[in-house]
Amino acid sequence: MTWIRTIPYDLADEKLRAAIDGERALYPGEYGAPTGVVDNDAEGIVASHSLIPDALFHAFATFGVLMDPDLPLTRRQHEMITTVVSLSNRCFY
Repeated sequence: MTWIRTIPYDLADEKLRAAIDGERALYPGEYGAPTGVVDNDAEGIVASHSLIPDALFHAFATFGVLMDPDLPLTRRQHEMITTVVSLSNRCFY
């Protein structure tokens, strides 16, 4: 596993907190519940972008926008697409 420096939310400056809060606000409510996979907010794929808040927001807000319930696909269809893409890319998350 590669190690890179990350900035935990409680040590984040205003710009990083705004990026994290902004991308999280776009996700379905169910995504707010902890899964137990990540022990703290300084770990994980989102935190790996914490040194570049603009990249963090744009990279992860995309998924939130694609999950918008006003789009013509159902939530089930959206989840199936993301599952197949992750499987195709050999991602475990």
